[in-house]
Amino acid sequence: MAGTKYQYVKKFELPDPLLPGMFMLFRLDGHSFHRFSDEHAFMKPNDLAALELMDYSAQSLMEEYPDIVVGFGESDEYSFLLRKSTSLYNRRQSKIVSTLTSYFTSCYVLNWPKYFPDKPLKYPPSFDGRIVLYPGEREVKDYFAWRQADTHINNLYNTTFWALVQQGGESTTQAHATLKGTFSKDKHEILFSRFSMNYNTIEARYRKGSVLVRTELPEEEQPEAKKKKSRPRTKVDLLHCDIIQDDFWTERKILED
Repeated sequence: MAGTKYQYVKKFELPDPLLPGMFMLFRLDGHSFHRFSDEHAFMKPNDLAALELMDYSAQSLMEEYPDIVVGFGESDEYSFLLRKSTSLYNRRQSKIVSTLTSYFTSCYVLNWPKYFPDKPLKYPPSFDGRIVLYPGEREVKDYFAWRQADTHINNLYNTTFWALVQQGGESTTQAHATLKGTFSKDKHEILFSRFSMNYNTIEARYRKGSVLVRTELPEEEQPEAKKKKSRPRTKVDLLHCDIIQDDFWTERKILED
């Protein structure tokens, strides 16, 4: 199409390419999800259907964008690592953030009835997204270790808090006061001594979060048309495992481009 005299306005658009040779970490968070979870009566301390919907939306995103090599989710948050050499959308930050965030949100809304068949959406949920660049493998591993450690800290607190409220008869104000200044060992003791609950036996999904990894399909399972391409076909697996230790990364060679 021929240019017009109005085309000069494109000069005001700022380029926003992300640095090459850096690990690209995309994280999205539910916007005002405290209110959203209350309005939709999510179970406390954990709503399995809500977590499964987050996992399904994240898995759908990874299937749509094969340059995402691993994902980690807790509560209303998900983090995704893109391969270091990715040229997705020419590494344009605004394009990547807006597209991945909107795709995840669309998957969440589209599949809501599957996980909450008796709870129609009262209003549309929204997510915000951001990208952080990391220079090396150590920083990437430490990032995911930070998120999984945060999962444990939050879930231990929430599990103890809601046990005090739901089983101990305390108000939310009283429960917050009971837990003020406590350490992990104190919360473990409250759960065990007052509610006969061993925290370490709680489902790993709640304690460790959700991990999405790519698994290369055996050659015999790949269509003939795919076998000729340089990049092998993969599937996305959902795990609930430790990602703080290096074993997770070395066994799967996730950070190898």
